[in-house]
Amino acid sequence: MVKNSPPSMRPVAALILPLALAASPTLAQEVKEDSVILQPDKVADDAPVVAAEVALPEWTEANATALLSAIEGAGDEGLFAKDYNPDALAAAIMSKDQAQLDKVATDSFLLLATHLRDGRTPNAARKQWFMVDSDDTQEPLLPLLTTALASNTISEALAALDPAHPDFAVLKASLKKAKTTAEGNAIRVNMERWRWMPRDLGERYVVSNVPEYLTRVIHGGTTIATHKAVVGKPATPTPQLNPMATGVIVNPTWTLPRSIINEGIGATIANNPARARAQGYTWTGKGKTLSVVQQPGANNALGVMKMEMLNPHAIYLHDTPSKGAFGAAARAFSHGCIRTERALHFSGLMAVYFAGRSPEEFGEAIASGKTTKFTFEQPFPVYVAYWTMVPDGKGGVKKLADIYGRDAPVVASFAKEGRPAAALIAPPPPEVVPTVAAPPRMTTPGTSGIY
Repeated sequence: MVKNSPPSMRPVAALILPLALAASPTLAQEVKEDSVILQPDKVADDAPVVAAEVALPEWTEANATALLSAIEGAGDEGLFAKDYNPDALAAAIMSKDQAQLDKVATDSFLLLATHLRDGRTPNAARKQWFMVDSDDTQEPLLPLLTTALASNTISEALAALDPAHPDFAVLKASLKKAKTTAEGNAIRVNMERWRWMPRDLGERYVVSNVPEYLTRVIHGGTTIATHKAVVGKPATPTPQLNPMATGVIVNPTWTLPRSIINEGIGATIANNPARARAQGYTWTGKGKTLSVVQQPGANNALGVMKMEMLNPHAIYLHDTPSKGAFGAAARAFSHGCIRTERALHFSGLMAVYFAGRSPEEFGEAIASGKTTKFTFEQPFPVYVAYWTMVPDGKGGVKKLADIYGRDAPVVASFAKEGRPAAALIAPPPPEVVPTVAAPPRMTTPGTSGIY
């Protein structure tokens, strides 16, 4: 089948709008979609990569002074200058002791660069944060240091480690204007969270900001759609992760997790199987071996679509027959997954822009009522993020409710030691010169050998 090039937004919307109106169920019900599989927090920090038996790089006074200036300005980055040993660096510059300068400056640079690239916050304070950040392979620190010293660009090399997204720049500018310590810390927390993510989010991606209750579709660096979201309630919080989306399924089936089978549908199947069938359920086995699937239809808990994004947390984006929840200002109602408003519009964009299908193909699949998967031509990341301080659209920032209480552990970590440097240099040990013993004194029979 020949794939169609992405059309303009207008014909897609023209097709999807009447479909959305036709498919909206009239009844509202409590939806219990797949429950999040809670994973233990990561508490151990990565061990530093040690370049063993490598000579320390040589620092000029100018490069060391540029580093000292960057350290003194660390507060503008939401970091703390004292962490990077500025007094020892200043003393080493003044001492003219080259070996001492090389050691102190290298250690300070690598720690500051680590915190600028990866964040200062230890893993133990990053509650339910499972995003994979590949910046360590994209921007390794030892080659960065070598190049910066050779080209006398220490300041520029450190500045280039900032997250590239414009939202980070807004937070950074707002930090200077913070009127209270609490406001400053709230901004620092969210600058940190940007550093826990890949510096470059990609050309196309979907991002759901849990405290904002919004999901955005990004294509070509532009936001092409924004959808209200219902996220996990505090008892079943939505974790932060960035799985790759591989496709979107329309008219999906729903395989019930054991917890929800035990909550009631198992009893309905045992006592009133006709009612269970009327609700679209099919099953095999019984008792502890009971396996239940809900077929596509108006009552299906996943609605008309599900974004396929494999991850160990069982988190995905999907539709819901309970549209009323989108009318609430605070929308933390789900079992962990992200319910998506205007799901037909969302899945239509996915099928047309990312799976290369025509609006007609998408419309036929929806109308058929049959489960259909549109596989993406190029998988892309879905960022399930947690920013409690975001741009307000007027050049400043606004505070969102910290619905899971995840800011406080990060703020508490500011008073403690941060993450260790991601890379260290272990200089070769000094050469050991073997001691040559004097040859034994020769003696002859009849002599004592003593003069």
